[in-house]
Amino acid sequence: MRLFTAVAIGMLAALVATPLVADAQSRDAPIPHDVGQSASPSFEGWYPNDDGTFSLSFGYFNRNYEQTLDVPIGPDNHFTPGPEDRGQPTHLLPRRHTGVFTVVVPADFDDRTLTWSLTAGGETFAVPGHLRPEWRIDALEEVTSGNRPPELSFDAAGGELRIGQGPGGVRQSLTASAGAPMTLAIRMRDDRVQKQSLQGRPTRMGLAWSKYRGPGSVDIAEPSPTIAEDGLATTRVTFSEPGEYVLRALAWDDSGGQGAIMAGGFQCCWTNAYVDVRVE
Repeated sequence: MRLFTAVAIGMLAALVATPLVADAQSRDAPIPHDVGQSASPSFEGWYPNDDGTFSLSFGYFNRNYEQTLDVPIGPDNHFTPGPEDRGQPTHLLPRRHTGVFTVVVPADFDDRTLTWSLTAGGETFAVPGHLRPEWRIDALEEVTSGNRPPELSFDAAGGELRIGQGPGGVRQSLTASAGAPMTLAIRMRDDRVQKQSLQGRPTRMGLAWSKYRGPGSVDIAEPSPTIAEDGLATTRVTFSEPGEYVLRALAWDDSGGQGAIMAGGFQCCWTNAYVDVRVE
């Protein structure tokens, strides 16, 4: 009887202990983190340009769910070989961002590589960009549907119209004063969407502004402004302190935002726009 009682007590203790062990193991398992995590660069692929050069497309993955990372150009954020600044972002938004910028390389780039290195959260990651044939992407036309990225344009001084399409995008330079709101205006055009509108079919275009570089904070009144019928979208931005800033606009058409596109493994169709702002 005593032996049976001892065995029963032992089995009961084991049953009681089991949930505690499982609970301890679940607490030790990796869980998503809001802050304090690293970021890694990503090479999306390359595509040819009309002038014989090639564009290497890069993005990044900030593993934080909430924390943005500011990594200045230098030892923790650089390209090799050659100039360490190739137009990469220094303000990294949370999670995965695809085709954020491109680096144009010459026609004779051949089998060379261009490596982007990022250090954040105590870890360093680097990725080489190259022209291997299996990494060629259709960034300017989705072959299965014939869709092309929307066109973005800025009305420059003197009536010159700057138009960009695809990951390489379009660029503009402005000046502003710290603490004083400045209006950002950009025009979006998409033949596919316009044709669908004429046919009475529902259309979809989207635009999102974000900080790309800069020493201070940037308050964007409407990060995703309404796009008027003529394609014009405006918002107001305020810079907290003087310095050199870059803002980025990401535009997409009825194919959807990057989340939907990347879920299908596509590298088309969106367009980047960059605004260099000298804040005085």
